[in-house]
Amino acid sequence: MSEDANPAATPTPCGDIHGDGRWMSMHERFVSDGKGKEPEVVFVGDSLVQLMHQFGIWRQLFSPLHSLNFGIGGDATQHVLWRLSNGELDNISPKVIVLWVGTNNHGHTAEQICGGIMAIVQVIKNKLPLAHTLVLGLLPRGKMPNPLREKNALVNKLVQEALSSLPYTSFLNVDPGFVHSNGSISHQDMYDYLHLTPKGYEAVCDPLHEHIKSLLEKPPEH
Repeated sequence: MSEDANPAATPTPCGDIHGDGRWMSMHERFVSDGKGKEPEVVFVGDSLVQLMHQFGIWRQLFSPLHSLNFGIGGDATQHVLWRLSNGELDNISPKVIVLWVGTNNHGHTAEQICGGIMAIVQVIKNKLPLAHTLVLGLLPRGKMPNPLREKNALVNKLVQEALSSLPYTSFLNVDPGFVHSNGSISHQDMYDYLHLTPKGYEAVCDPLHEHIKSLLEKPPEH
């Protein structure tokens, strides 16, 4: 199957399902945000990235690192791919790009989702060859074991393997152990068994913050 035939790796703007043009408006805001700012860190992804911005954790941990948040709820890999190919990285030169996307790729296989994530990594490399791309592992989802959990776990395995040979990239598993020994996820960590509570964000973001700091402190690779 050719790369072009993978819908998860084909840049696609999100359809205006609500009729208010929000997705494109947000994309345009991100493009213009980049023009006036000099971020060291840029977060890109879906609602898990977007909502981070609304919790104290963002101001506490990531604002001090000069971070921008380019998260849009509902985005799948093909949408992020389109956004990054169409201006969101054009006026900035961050040291670290944090990519967290893939759990919304309903209807795509784990292999297709991995292909989508790797296509995004390639766009970042082409536009920002010296930035370090940190790909976050997909979290488990659903209260009890289910096929989507299995798919996300397989995506993580495939992405980790695909990234292992690439320079300026790394994979970080940010799941602090949300799945209990009986297979369940607590609503205290994920209020709807997909999105994180403040407590859930804390468990994910503390180690993530440490990891980003260590990347920022590293001397540039030559």
